[in-house]
Amino acid sequence: MVGQSPIQGILTCERAWVTIDLNALANNVRQLKQQLLPQTALMAVVKADGYGHGAVTVARTALDHGATWLGVATIVEGIELRQAGIDAPILVLGATHTVQEIETIVRWQLQPTLCSPEQALTFSRYLQYPLPVHLMVDTGMSRLGPPWQQGATFIEFVSRLPHLKIASIYSHLATADHVDSSFMVQQHSRLQEVLCRIQAQDIPLPKLHLANSAGMLAGPQFHYDLVRVGLALYGLYPGPHFQKTVSLQPVMQVKARVTQVKTLPAASGVSYNHTFITEKPITIAVVAIGYADGVPRSLSNQIKVSLRGQLLPQIGAITMDQLMVDVSAIPDLQVGEVVTLLGQDGDSQISAEAWADILGTISYEIVCGFKHRLPRVVVKGNCSD
Repeated sequence: MVGQSPIQGILTCERAWVTIDLNALANNVRQLKQQLLPQTALMAVVKADGYGHGAVTVARTALDHGATWLGVATIVEGIELRQAGIDAPILVLGATHTVQEIETIVRWQLQPTLCSPEQALTFSRYLQYPLPVHLMVDTGMSRLGPPWQQGATFIEFVSRLPHLKIASIYSHLATADHVDSSFMVQQHSRLQEVLCRIQAQDIPLPKLHLANSAGMLAGPQFHYDLVRVGLALYGLYPGPHFQKTVSLQPVMQVKARVTQVKTLPAASGVSYNHTFITEKPITIAVVAIGYADGVPRSLSNQIKVSLRGQLLPQIGAITMDQLMVDVSAIPDLQVGEVVTLLGQDGDSQISAEAWADILGTISYEIVCGFKHRLPRVVVKGNCSD
């Protein structure tokens, strides 16, 4: 699509694509910032290619509208941001251990998470000058970090090692998206106990952070110096009970083209294994998107798509590159018309949460699942960027 705007390229050649609305993203950052205490900074979590939205695009927009930190899962994700010219502080949320990883962190000015004494020793022995590091304590996630009972000992150990500058102490909430907040409150109390112990040892407190999107929306008592916001940044709610807390706009839409229209007689099987059989003559559209693009096959015969603002049933097994839709309600449908799988189309709205509910999963998995053979098209409202 060299020499063309993204929208022009789509109009001429694309079978299916993902649209990323930067106005919606900017709105979400501003709305989230308004929820924060004045002293609390916002980290935009852009791991997994910005939850499928495009890490560099999301990072730039988030930083332009109030985020001051970026979070990634891997060193490679951090390098991608640096190569794009982004100079904001970047926290690597995953564990890193090898000398090669340390060399790369230093070279690209990334900030690592340390979660064990052994890892801290490896970093300290290699480094020749101070490096900002972030210490993870496990308060109940049972993932990275020493158990909270050993947290103060770990922090005290790291504070005595040369070349390690403790930039923050943090933990991660396991159940912040639940209506029942009792375990989240317990995790909060555990972190507070760790902090009291290190203060008793005259170790100065660095930056502190605990809240993910759900924890941030749960209340200012969880905000500390920094919040790590992922899902909410992209306009998705960690749970339906948060919808009245803040007004978010979905950033992603998924669209594809009709490639054939045909009429089927009654008793016709549709797609592999004939999981759908027509009860009467119907008109169907073949749509150029499938499970290789990120539409889960297990959604077959369970979702609706939108065409000309009308919700229409998807029928038959979703195949690798195509799916079928009953378009009997649409007169004079033409090849090339655009179908909305996720997003707004007229008065119709199809959400990632709706797909997730059908599959018994979470919206994170849905938006992260759209593959890169679907181009990401950046728009600002209804205008191309």
